[in-house]
Amino acid sequence: MEAMMFQDSLFESGGRLKTKRVWTTLLSVVMQAFLIGIMILIPLIYTEALPKQQLLTFLVAPSPPPPPPPPAPAVQAVKVVQTDIENGRLRTPDRIPQKVAMIKEEEAPPPVSNMGGVVGGVPGGIPGGQMGGVLGGILSSSSMTAPKIAPQRVRLSQGVTEGNLLNKVTPLYPDIAKRARIQGTVVLQAVISKQGTIENLRVMSGHPMLTQSALDAVRQWRYRPYLLNGEPVEVETQITVNFNLAS
Repeated sequence: MEAMMFQDSLFESGGRLKTKRVWTTLLSVVMQAFLIGIMILIPLIYTEALPKQQLLTFLVAPSPPPPPPPPAPAVQAVKVVQTDIENGRLRTPDRIPQKVAMIKEEEAPPPVSNMGGVVGGVPGGIPGGQMGGVLGGILSSSSMTAPKIAPQRVRLSQGVTEGNLLNKVTPLYPDIAKRARIQGTVVLQAVISKQGTIENLRVMSGHPMLTQSALDAVRQWRYRPYLLNGEPVEVETQITVNFNLAS
């Protein structure tokens, strides 16, 4: 009897436990679904709580692709023209051409001889014209009437100018040069004017103690005017002055 009562109590308690466990499981599932729904809805309602840096990275558009490289420039073919002229001269061909071009020259007009003209003249001339036509007449007339222009200055040697020397002044030997036993030659560059006077006198070489005495003396020299084609011209020459202690 007691065994039957214990068995009934086990069945009754097992049924109750089984019913209570089902309700607990259902309640747990409902609560978990509610919490999951809340966790999903909160970020959608309160967008301020989301990280802005991640949102910006999602919203930035991707960078455009790089432009294609420019096309390579087209290479122009250079056509080499072969010629037989090299540096202004006709070069020797390296092979014999198969065809030789014949150059046909135009025939010259017949000379005018029976109409009072001159052979080689131009049409429309006058009888008794000159050979070469208008250009030849101009050249010949200009060559006959061209005036001769005489040079303004000529360069002569010292030997030639000494033949035209009229007045020669001997330079004074400086006392300081005598005491120092200095002697030698002074070379001067001079221009003799059309009147025979000395102009543009300058020292080319010589001792400094002797040059001033040479300049003072040569400035007083007078020459006969040098004539070229009957006209006096200036003469450029050198003058040498010697200083000798023995003299």
